Amino acid sequence: MAKKPLSTQILITIFLLHIITPIQSQQFSRKLSKNSLGFKKEKLTHLHFYFHDIVTGHHPTAIKVAAAPIANTTRSLFGLMMMMDDPLTLTPEPGSKIVGRAQGMYASADLKELGFLMVLNYYFTEGKYNGSTLSILGRNAALTPMREMPVVGGSGLFRFARGYAQAKTHSIDFTTANAVVEYNVFVLHY
Repeated sequence: MAKKPLSTQILITIFLLHIITPIQSQQFSRKLSKNSLGFKKEKLTHLHFYFHDIVTGHHPTAIKVAAAPIANTTRSLFGLMMMMDDPLTLTPEPGSKIVGRAQGMYASADLKELGFLMVLNYYFTEGKYNGSTLSILGRNAALTPMREMPVVGGSGLFRFARGYAQAKTHSIDFTTANAVVEYNVFVLHY
């Protein structure tokens, strides 16, 4: 039997590797039942708290990390980006019991009105949900009476969470830009 040229052997090897590789790469996933992860019945939870966004004073909880050159020339502050670690409290008073933190960022993403892109975690530090988080990603038209943002996930007792957060401004100081926002969050989770 005649020996095949080296180029033919290389092509055959590449072809065989091409066929075998997809079969092997599909082993990175498998189907699981909810029970195998310890999931029980899905629950609907309502959380109520106040978000304190303090941008001025001796101990700000939100700071500017970036601003586009036009941010101060638009009424919407377009291009402004803030990083926050805002307290979440039981009542709107500044000395109220802290139940968690809102940690993440918000950026003005609307040229015409004050509309923020919110990317944050609610990190809970008290009670049953201590150490658990909810992740929020959505638009916050800050000057409208009621806003709604999606809950896109969570951790701890909120694994596989989904739902929505309703925000309603409780108070805002237009001189300092400090604000207190009431939140009602409705979450489906296991």
